[in-house]
Amino acid sequence: MKRNRKPRRPDVTSVEIVGGPEKLSLGLCSHDDKWADTYLDHRRRISEALGGEDIEIEHIGSTSVPGLAAKPIIDIVVAVEDITAEEDYLDPLLAAGYELRVREPRHRLVRTPERDVHVHLYERDDPAIAEYLLLRDHLRRNVDDRVLYERTKRALLDKAWDDMNDYADAKAEVIVAIKARARQSAGLDAM
Repeated sequence: MKRNRKPRRPDVTSVEIVGGPEKLSLGLCSHDDKWADTYLDHRRRISEALGGEDIEIEHIGSTSVPGLAAKPIIDIVVAVEDITAEEDYLDPLLAAGYELRVREPRHRLVRTPERDVHVHLYERDDPAIAEYLLLRDHLRRNVDDRVLYERTKRALLDKAWDDMNDYADAKAEVIVAIKARARQSAGLDAM
């Protein structure tokens, strides 16, 4: 449901990566059922930190797909009412022990000090949230694309990456193709 609201203030216009580039040092692990429990623990932690805020929380990324090998990092997406109102969500999450990693237009990322949980924050109705859920749900249902995605990740991890973001960017072509098939199988128009 779209809400008619205006952000409290203009959003940031540049990308700030707190701490700079980080070398990718994790390999893939077989799917671990404990990842769902870790997600639920952090869902509760995020909910408690944000109190009565009107938020949506979802487990995304490879650890949310049973049967898919993944880097052991739990990705969570949180939809907030106003991305520019950091005092409503960022301050409470920092107080709950998360650390700011990325501040960029329409998106913030906080993570645990251990770097094993990444929390992506977007404004409610941001198309990025629907894209995450489209990919997750399709990979949960489609074995062929799940195998393709895992094979792609394994091939890319054979290379040395000076920055985790470069690894993520290298997967983009395969992800775009998988999401196109996901839209087709769901009867959605290609975006």
